Parts: sequence; structure tokens; C-alpha cells
Amino acid sequence: WHLRMNDHMKTQLVSAIHLQEVELQDKPAGERQDLTYTVEDAVETIGFGRFHILLFVIMGSSNIVEAMEIMLLAVVSPEIRCEWHLDDWQVALVSTMVFFGFMVCGVLSGYVSDRYGRWKVVFGGFVWSAYFSLLTSFAPSYGWFIFLRSMVGCGVAGVSQGFVLKTEFIPAKHRAYLLPLATVFWMLGSMLIIILGMLVVPSLGWRWMIRISVAPSIILIFLFRFIPESARYNVSAGNIPAAVETLTKISKMNRSSLPPGRLVETSAVRYEGSWRILLSSSFRTTSLLLWFSWFVASFSYYGSVLSSSELLEKNLLCVKDADREHQVKHHLEDGLCYCIAFANSDYQTLLISSLGEVALVPLNICLLNVFGRRRTMTVLQLLAAILFMLINICTTMFGFTVLLFLLRSLVSMNFNVVYIYTAEVYPTVARSLGMGFCTSFSRIGGMIAPFIAQVLMSQSVILALSPFAVACVICGLGNFLLPIETKGRALLSEDQT
Repeated sequence: WHLRMNDHMKTQLVSAIHLQEVELQDKPAGERQDLTYTVEDAVETIGFGRFHILLFVIMGSSNIVEAMEIMLLAVVSPEIRCEWHLDDWQVALVSTMVFFGFMVCGVLSGYVSDRYGRWKVVFGGFVWSAYFSLLTSFAPSYGWFIFLRSMVGCGVAGVSQGFVLKTEFIPAKHRAYLLPLATVFWMLGSMLIIILGMLVVPSLGWRWMIRISVAPSIILIFLFRFIPESARYNVSAGNIPAAVETLTKISKMNRSSLPPGRLVETSAVRYEGSWRILLSSSFRTTSLLLWFSWFVASFSYYGSVLSSSELLEKNLLCVKDADREHQVKHHLEDGLCYCIAFANSDYQTLLISSLGEVALVPLNICLLNVFGRRRTMTVLQLLAAILFMLINICTTMFGFTVLLFLLRSLVSMNFNVVYIYTAEVYPTVARSLGMGFCTSFSRIGGMIAPFIAQVLMSQSVILALSPFAVACVICGLGNFLLPIETKGRALLSEDQT
């Protein structure tokens, strides 16, 4: 009896070990236990821990790189306008071409990362954008500058897939807290490039500023090996052993354990990143409304960033207490004044408005948890519309800084919520592709914004700011029609509805 008991305990021990190991796959079906779990169950059971802090810091740092590449345009525009004597539309075209690169590669990177994995695309995006950003600093002419910046945009599209990789590892109840906090990294990137502009441009010029700004990308390329491939992706691609290995490592790092049983897919059906899911009856309305939401989120965000640098550079503001620096006008009677560099106070105004991106993050987290995703988007967009119109009023330089600060807070919070909602609403097999389509629509917004914020602004400030306000109102009302609320919901793994 004692021996039998020992044998029984040994059998239990062996089967418990087998459940953690992949050899389970080779055992005959009859001997298998019926206990199973999905990646969602594993992520929830493992819970939040040391792995997530590492993931948050490394993937968050990718936001620093992304923000630096995009914000670079606002800082560099007065310099290249001066060096190559560019008209408004030529300066606007630089931003537009970056977003064009982003748009073309956005769909491509989404498709590739659903087919071949998130990790490869994000890593490739890093290397690509760092390489072409460095080359930009050697651009001999305006034409080369535009081409190289559009290549950078292409790389940044790959880097932005990191958001999907990050979302797929975070437990549901922590997503509403952690994903908005990633804005801190975006703000750091924005501030870093403005500080670099302030310190480096007056003495060494814009080319050295770009060379120095590539440093964070190079550091990140080495840190990125600590991030594993998405377990959800591995399961949806049929590579269950790799998913188990990843989840086991994470559970050890978090000093936790996996659920008992073996890892399974939630459905036998495997589409591989099919765009048909996005337009299936379950997701058609969501997809169409989300594409418009992304368009407006980007249109209003880059509109606010480029408008602020344009208003400051050309001194178009209705400022009551303008100092001498802010009385130089861009349009003179005998032609254009090409070389109005940013004054130190302009850099400071841009810095303070960048801080706005983080100042209201606690409010953002609160709104997400209380009102849910859809209502939060509506509230933020309607408030942003009001602030866009308020920039037209005559106020002091301090008053203008406060308005810019609040506007940047609202548009960046809105971008955040749209990001979170999209990552949560689509099933695993189409998550990257869904995000890819959405980012491409957002880039169309980014492509149009410079022509309104930089070209139309010289003609009339109110004419240039109205389209941003109108777009925010239409989109805010459109969000009421979104059929799915994702607050607190598990991430879908297959074509579940």
C-alpha cells in the first residue's frame, strides 16, 4: 500500500512537471488531462510583476524614439526654411512625407507582424529609423532631406507595432493604468528633442542635433533582446511550445506560476492576419468609426504641435505683451523673411506645452476607469474642439502658454484612449493588422495637418484652426455609435465576438 501510495505521488509529480513541459504534446490523447488554459488565462494568473516593469521601461523607451523623430520636424522647420529658403508649402511637405512613409509602412508592418511576429517588425523598425535618421543629418539638399525623412517615417511605423506587443502581455485590469502612463515616455522624447534644439542648434546647427538624437535608438537596439515575442502571436501562429516557454520565463521572473493544464488556442479556426475580420459583420462598424477616430486623433494632435511651433516662429499670435523678438513678422512688404530662428522663450513655451501631455494622465486614467473608453473619447474630443477655437483670442504670452498646455493635454490623452481601445477591441489574429490600418488612417491626418497648420496659418489663424475644431466635434459625436465597450474586458484571441 505504501509503495502504491509512493507510486501514485510520483505519478502526480511527473504529470505536474509534464504539464509545464512541452513533451505533453507527444503524449497520447488518452493520457492527457482535460485541464487547459489560454494565453489570456496565463497572463491574468501570472499577474503584474518584474517582467512588466522591464517591458514597460524598454517598450516605453521606444515611444521616446518615436516622439523624437516626429517632434524633430517642429524644431527643425525654422532651420531648414532658413538654409534652403523654403516656402510654407515646402516646409509642410517635409512633415507630410514623413507621414506618407508612416502610412505606407503602417499597413505593411501590421500585416508582416501578424504573419511573422511582432518582435521582428519592432526591432527592424528601430534599426531602419536610426539608420535613415543618421543619414538625414548629411542631406545635401532639400530633395534628399525629404526622401530620407520619409524613410524614417517608414521605420517609425514598425516601431509603433511595439504597442501591440506590450498590450498582449499586460493583464486586463492593469491596462487602463499602464498604457496611459506610456505617455510619460512620449513626453520625454518631445522634451528631449526641444532641449537638444535649445542647446545644440544655436551653436552646432541642426545637423548635429539630429546626429545626437539617434543615440537613444542605438542604446535601445541592444536592450531589445530582453523582450520576448508575443505569446498570443505564437499561439495564433500554431507555435504553442514557444508560447509556453515565453510564459514560463515570465512566470519565473514574476515569481508566479502558470495555470494548471496545457496551453490551447481558444478556437480551431486560424486566420492569419486577414483583413476580412476587420470588415466582418462583427467589426465593420467599429473598424469604420475607428479609422475616422484615428484620422482625427492624429490630425488634431499634429495640428496642435505644428500650429504652436508655427505661431511662435512667425509671431502670428495676438499677444498683448509681445516683446521685441515676437514682433518680427514673417511676411514683409518686400517678400518673405526666411530666417526667424526660435528664441529661447519659444523653446520654453514648446517645452511647457509638451509637459501638458503628462499633466492630466491621472485624469485620463480616472476617466477610462469610470466612464469607459467610448465616453472618454467623446469628452476629450469635444473639449479639444473648444480649446482649438480659444487659441484665436487675444491674450498674454502666459495665457497662450496655458491654452497650448491644455490643448496638448487633451489631444494626447485622446490619442492614448484611441490607441488603448483599438488594441483591446480586435482579436489576436487581426490585432496588429487592425492597428496597422488604423495607424495608416492616422497618418493621412498627419499628412493633411501640416498644410493647414503651416500653410493656411500664414493666411488666417482662425481659418487654420477651424478645421481641427470641426473634425473633433464630428468625431466626438461619432464615437457614440461605437458598438463595443472594452473597459475591463479580456482581449479576444480568435474571431470571437
